[in-house]
Amino acid sequence: MTKYGVHPITPDERENAGQEARERGQNGQPQRVRAMKFALRWVFAFLLVALTYNPTRWNYIAWVRDHFTANMPLAILLGLILFAGYVVFVSATLRSIGPFGVILVLALLLVLLWFLADSGILSLQSGAVNTWLGIIALSVVLGTGMTWSIIWRRISGQIDVDDADN
Repeated sequence: MTKYGVHPITPDERENAGQEARERGQNGQPQRVRAMKFALRWVFAFLLVALTYNPTRWNYIAWVRDHFTANMPLAILLGLILFAGYVVFVSATLRSIGPFGVILVLALLLVLLWFLADSGILSLQSGAVNTWLGIIALSVVLGTGMTWSIIWRRISGQIDVDDADN
């Protein structure tokens, strides 16, 4: 103990503190938390796109087509909620990766699908499967756009101007 009531740090304690800091990363969060943030954003993007339209009867477009006149206020309310979700996701995606980034992510996904189909791993003969693949592709683009600042900070060590107050 020193006269100020603080004991000096031993070399073992210093090494443990350094290891904990490396595991936590640049922003103080464990790396698995950052991966969960990406996964959560992707799940929300997937739900947004899939709830709007999917090849089942459980989607907003099919429901409105069948029940609009009987449930007009609810249909409009749900449509506005979905629209607000798209505004948030699309504006964040365009701000973070831009139109070129959207095209690049879609191109990577399309080449991956081409490879899987060419290898015989994936069949593209079903319209429903193709629709689900499109929903997944759009949600990956939106999830990537929502998370790109975190990814960029991790890769480059630089922060976006929008992130400067974090």
